[in-house]
Amino acid sequence: MPSAAGPVAVASAGSAAKAAPSPAVGISPELYPTEDDLPYEEEILREPFKLKGWWRYLVARAAAPFAKRAVIYERALKALPGSYKLWHAYLRERLDHARPHPIDHPTYSSLNNTFERALATMHKMPRIWVLYLTSLLDQRLLTRSRRALDRALRALPVTQHDRIWPLYLRLASLPACPVETSLRVFRRYLQFDPSHAEDFINFLISANRWQEAADRLASVLNDDGFRSVKGKTRHQLWLELCEILTKHADEVGKLWTSLADYYVRRGLFEKARDVFEEGVSSVVTVKEFSVVFEAYTQFEQSMLAAKLEAAEEEGAEDEDEGGGRKNGMDKLSKKFLEDFWLNDEDDTDLRMARFEWLLDRRPELLSSVLLRQNPHNVEEWHRRVKLFEKDPARQVATYVEAVKTVDPMKAVGKPHTLWVAFAKMYEKHNRLDSAEDIFKRATQVNYKAVDHLASIWCEWAEMELRHNNFDKAIELMRQATAEPSVEVKRRAAAEGNEPVQMKVHKSLKLWSFYVDLEESLGTLDSTCAVYERILDLRIATPQIILNYAYLLEEHKYFEDAFKVYERGVKIFKYPHVKAIWVTYLTKFVQRYKRSKLERARELFHEAVQQAPPDEKKPLYLQWAKLEEDYGLAKRAMNVYDEAVRAVPNSEKMVMYEIYIARAAELFGVPRTRQIYEQAIESGLPDRDVLTMCMKFAELERSLGEIDRSRAIYVHASNYADPNNSDFWKKWNDFEIQHGNEDTFREMLRIKRTVAASRSQTHFILPEYLMQRDQRLNLDEAVDTLKRAGVPEDEMAALERQLASGPSTAPPAAQNNTPASANRMMNFVSAGVEAQAESSRQQAGNNEDIELPDESDDEEPDVQIAEKSVPAAVFGELGKRAAESQEGSSGAQENEQLGALERIKRRRQ
Repeated sequence: MPSAAGPVAVASAGSAAKAAPSPAVGISPELYPTEDDLPYEEEILREPFKLKGWWRYLVARAAAPFAKRAVIYERALKALPGSYKLWHAYLRERLDHARPHPIDHPTYSSLNNTFERALATMHKMPRIWVLYLTSLLDQRLLTRSRRALDRALRALPVTQHDRIWPLYLRLASLPACPVETSLRVFRRYLQFDPSHAEDFINFLISANRWQEAADRLASVLNDDGFRSVKGKTRHQLWLELCEILTKHADEVGKLWTSLADYYVRRGLFEKARDVFEEGVSSVVTVKEFSVVFEAYTQFEQSMLAAKLEAAEEEGAEDEDEGGGRKNGMDKLSKKFLEDFWLNDEDDTDLRMARFEWLLDRRPELLSSVLLRQNPHNVEEWHRRVKLFEKDPARQVATYVEAVKTVDPMKAVGKPHTLWVAFAKMYEKHNRLDSAEDIFKRATQVNYKAVDHLASIWCEWAEMELRHNNFDKAIELMRQATAEPSVEVKRRAAAEGNEPVQMKVHKSLKLWSFYVDLEESLGTLDSTCAVYERILDLRIATPQIILNYAYLLEEHKYFEDAFKVYERGVKIFKYPHVKAIWVTYLTKFVQRYKRSKLERARELFHEAVQQAPPDEKKPLYLQWAKLEEDYGLAKRAMNVYDEAVRAVPNSEKMVMYEIYIARAAELFGVPRTRQIYEQAIESGLPDRDVLTMCMKFAELERSLGEIDRSRAIYVHASNYADPNNSDFWKKWNDFEIQHGNEDTFREMLRIKRTVAASRSQTHFILPEYLMQRDQRLNLDEAVDTLKRAGVPEDEMAALERQLASGPSTAPPAAQNNTPASANRMMNFVSAGVEAQAESSRQQAGNNEDIELPDESDDEEPDVQIAEKSVPAAVFGELGKRAAESQEGSSGAQENEQLGALERIKRRRQ
């Protein structure tokens, strides 16, 4: 089989010995067989499906270049795709060939593709999988390696999974592997071999997953049957667990309570209290704090209860002793130490005060825990300040600690709010000098965002305004918006870390506040200077442009205001410039009216040119209103005409309605005919075209043009849905009011034609037969008509007529051949023809297929006959059909041929 040996071995051995085949384009001549290869080529041609011949060939060419050996391997594998020996040797050689190259070399891509081809048949061979997975891991293709490892585990039996899991664990241990992926891999591995739990624990420790590491280590210690594969004793495992718990704050709360309980049992209550205090001051999680604090409160409560019980017992003993005699030393001690508080053995009040103080400190202690978790949490510092509302000194100390601790680059929240709240606290106590010092220090902090520094300046100026220091507020804004000097910029660039102070002069928030101050407190010139500076810095917004123009208009500088609008429409694009254009055009028209009409037209033209299609409509309407009020009505019509072409299709219908209404008002109803015709031919959706046709027909009817109105209804039927009762009802009412019997029947005929064209089940048998082979025999045609339901007596008569030849055909049928030849495919006419009484008495054409009668509620007694559809219904197709029928007689033009008659004509 030559195909098995590959395209190179197509030539015979003799011809190969005479001359080497001409090398194909793009293939090196070294890859073609030489004369020394002929014995092996002949052997594999004789027996292409035996491994022995191919292996001899490869062994003989062991010193050949890899490219040539690869060709031999590919040919061999094409013949023997299930040979493990060939695949394994080929893949090993490809690995050795790719190993000297970098991992992004195309050789590795080809190697991976070869492995995938091999696994199509070698997916049950674990060595192939190991080679492939090792290569992928060396290439650091993590996702592809993970998917390949999953495929290997699914393809190989469970007894061979021990060869794959070491590679999977190697993937999970790579630094680039996501921690969550590694965790899932280790958890799956423990389901396969639970004895390697220590490897998982070591990985959790290296990944800083202390809680899960402690849980796994605790579960190992709780398992009495666990044996360490690393040779560790249970004592060593316990020491590892204690080290995790003590160094990494997991389960620290239980350790603190256990230590305090140890001192309580020994009677060292003060030492136990010190342990509890240290515990609530050092834990870093709310859960651990709750454990320690709960134990602390129980300790204080038990100490208080014990003291109360002891006091009650002492009181009872004193009552029992009554007036017993005291010794001399007791009397002397009582005499000298009676009023000394250290001698008071009843410390119940002290213990009660300690207990209440502990409960009152709980919010503060909890806040400290949260701040130990993240000392840069701005909101937590604000909540901590609120805890000391009744203690201003503690508030000041808290603010000082907060602004020293929080790093603006690491802050969670807005760090500038700490400075603002700090300054406002001093302002609340009427210490403005201290508040100003706080703000001044705050402006020197390097915040993460420019907006934070801008907020500091604005808050400082607002504080000055609240105390009626207006000039100082404006001076602060000038200072804040001043551009740094060149020397300062050069120094900041040399340091490499540009602070926000270098960029705050471009803050829009600052400039907006500054311009508001100038408008309220400054002069027109100073305010305009600020606006101009904003424009020069290119930080203006559309609202800035509008505000600048309004300011100039308030001071009667209209031309300057219009120049500002001009600058705005040049700076911004849609959709931002929309408000500027609308305001500009409105103000300009209100100001100049008809005095500068040409300039207004140029502005409108520029506006609609820049606007996208969905934004053109309001501009065109505003333009047309200008022409109607101050220009020419003809120009207004031109604007409307341009608008209906420019707006998107979704708005064309509304635009046409406005156009028609304005044209009727300005030029009278007859002027709208042209617009209606334009709208109908403009490419509107069928639904909108139908609506426009109905309005047009109603207009013609109101003008007394009945024939024009009827023609419009006929044209509209091309876009009407048979189920659209509104359209057909209006046409029906129109014919009842203005038509006659013929026009009403024509309307019904068109309605049935539309229904037939929209239906998927109308009768298309004659067209189907005409599209069949022209040599269709008579028997096949009769069978087809029989399946179609044609009566057998009519079929017999038609069969005899066909058998007699073309000379026996009726003259009418012969005369109608051109008409039938030009008849439209896949169309069944359903017209109604008003025939003369003498024509009704003649015998009908028996060759026509009679269609089943259709029930019509409106005219149940109408005689249905087949008739050609007028050419106007079909447009251009109808015109071409009419041209081909000009030579036929008038009486026979509207007749149709039956199905068999047309088959007979085709056979002629």
